[in-house]
Amino acid sequence: MANNDNGVGGFGWFLAGLGIGAVVGVLYAPKAGKETREDLKAGALEAKDRANALYSQGKEQASQYVEQGKQKGKEYLKKGKQTANEYADKGKEYYEKGRTQWTQYVDRGKEVVQNQQEAVAAAVEAGKEAYSNKTAEIS
Repeated sequence: MANNDNGVGGFGWFLAGLGIGAVVGVLYAPKAGKETREDLKAGALEAKDRANALYSQGKEQASQYVEQGKQKGKEYLKKGKQTANEYADKGKEYYEKGRTQWTQYVDRGKEVVQNQQEAVAAAVEAGKEAYSNKTAEIS
C-alpha cells in the first residue's frame, strides 16, 4: 500500500482520533450529562479552531510556495532572455566578421582580375608591336 504523507490524510486521522477519544471519554467520565455535553461542545469547538488554524497555515504555505515559484520563474525567464541576447549578439558579430571577410575576398578577386586584364592587354600590345616591327623589317 502507498503511504499518504501529504498532511491531509494525517489531519483526517487526527480528527478521527479526536472523535474516538471524545466518545471514549464520554463513556468513562464520571460527570453529569450537562457537564459531559459542555465538555463535548468545548472539545468540538477546540477541534474546529485547530482545524481552522491548520487550514490557514496550509493556505499561507501554499501562497508562499506560489510566490517562490513565480520568483524562480521570473529569474529563469530573465536568464533565458539574457542568454538569448548573448547568442544573438554573437551571431551578429560572426555575420559582420564573415561579411567583412567576404568583401575583402571580393575586392582581392577584383584586383587580381584587373591585374590579369592589364597584363593580357600589355601582352597583346607587345605582340602587336612585335608583329608590326617584324613585318616592317621584312618589307
